[in-house]
Amino acid sequence: MQGEKMHRFFGYGSLVNRKTHAYPQGERVTVAGWRRAWRHTTFHPAPFLTAVPDPTGRIDGLSAEVPGGDWVALDRREAGYLRQPLPEGPSIYHIPEDLHPAPDAAHPILLSYLDVVVQGYLAEYGEQGVERFFRTTDGWDAPIRDDRAAPVYPRAQTLTLQETGLVDDWLRQLHEAPLLPVENTSGGVGG
Repeated sequence: MQGEKMHRFFGYGSLVNRKTHAYPQGERVTVAGWRRAWRHTTFHPAPFLTAVPDPTGRIDGLSAEVPGGDWVALDRREAGYLRQPLPEGPSIYHIPEDLHPAPDAAHPILLSYLDVVVQGYLAEYGEQGVERFFRTTDGWDAPIRDDRAAPVYPRAQTLTLQETGLVDDWLRQLHEAPLLPVENTSGGVGG
């Protein structure tokens, strides 16, 4: 069993959405000692979620098998992250704090990426899981670019009216800046 766990990842962002990958045997997992934060790096023009150590933190996610332990495709998808084995068994992708600044006006969060993440949490954990996602993620003061009409995120999904309403309701509660129009945005994000 331990050998099997070494070939598993723990996803806490878009990897929770099974529509964005084909990794088998996904299971819901909660990991202690981490918290999510919005950050950006030179690897991606738009911010994405990263896990940051937090001794009191707990985040829900999805753990899935990496077939044959072949990490090449997943490492490529998660370019810019470091892969670290967790004591619980699966590996987590994250970026050390000194390598990922907070989002800013030049690097706004893509709404299409956030939509994918929330869709995944809703499917896996229900509305309570979506609430935990928003409450266990730092950085809601970051600018968000509304690219729903023309998604920039490469793994964007079509959401139902209920799903987009849920995202919008949470943003009204937590987001401290106005949504930015889609102009002048290019590129994608990881995980």
